Amino acid sequence: MAGEGEAAVLRARILALLATRTAEASICPSEVARALRPGGDWRALMPAVRNVAATLAHAGTLEITQRGAVVDPDAPPPGPVRLRRGPRWSASG
Repeated sequence: MAGEGEAAVLRARILALLATRTAEASICPSEVARALRPGGDWRALMPAVRNVAATLAHAGTLEITQRGAVVDPDAPPPGPVRLRRGPRWSASG
């Protein structure tokens, strides 16, 4: 689990990346990790990125999808997922 400081940084980066895209566009969670650790060990951030994304999904700020279908944030499927703006989207979360 991400510490509060790390979670806040991840949350801010997720929201910032989604804010730069069109309303219907999505991002890959790895974009968040890569943006924070370019050229570094970004994979180590992936569990924390997924946890923060799940929290934002529960709030309705974003949706976690696979092949365009919304998935349960508590039981994401194996394989790649995407993040997109949710029904309660706000760039401030």
